[in-house]
Amino acid sequence: MTTIRPKLAASERQIFGKHVAGLRRSGSLPAVIYGHDVASTSITLDAHDFEMLHRKTGPNALIDVSIDGQKAAPVLIHAIQRDPVHQRVLHVDLLVVRMTEELTVDVPIVFTGTSPAVELNGGTLLHMTESVRVRALPDHLPQSLLLAIDSLVDYDTTLHVRDLVLPSDIVLLTDLDEAVVRVQAPRQEEVAPVAAETAAEGAPEGDEAEAGSADSPES
Repeated sequence: MTTIRPKLAASERQIFGKHVAGLRRSGSLPAVIYGHDVASTSITLDAHDFEMLHRKTGPNALIDVSIDGQKAAPVLIHAIQRDPVHQRVLHVDLLVVRMTEELTVDVPIVFTGTSPAVELNGGTLLHMTESVRVRALPDHLPQSLLLAIDSLVDYDTTLHVRDLVLPSDIVLLTDLDEAVVRVQAPRQEEVAPVAAETAAEGAPEGDEAEAGSADSPES
């Protein structure tokens, strides 16, 4: 059965450098498409269409891109450049893939369930690894990998890469012993011995007490 992939229309771009600002103002998004045996080509995409598609797809989703009505090619979104202030997409790199050639990508880890050490004891979930590296055919690349955290019942338990749920059609490249998540105990505030300090402040010091006794008149 043929997989239906999201589609994007593109146009070959002849505008470069500082002049691309005009393209962005008109609603176009500058991009470049490249890959094995594919000449790097500067293109434009519809900025709104790209944003809507990117929100609906995962980080390793395949997209069919057609340039000026030609035959569509499967691509991965390889890199996105954003405005650091407004987070608006400024430029996109698209990587043309071969469906019979394995790719190496980073896949984000998604936690499922709840940790008793967090929910009941007030601990803080510490993420030590956000993603793992895998190798797979383009249409087998996972969008995320799941890790159940229900076993985090105390502050001594740590979950590792080996605890991930892995599909059978991918090769994991990250070390199995790499720590992924654990729970940190809540901080305990020090309670100062207020009563003892108050009592000590109210009592006269040794030298002052002796001096007071020596200076008092005899009866």
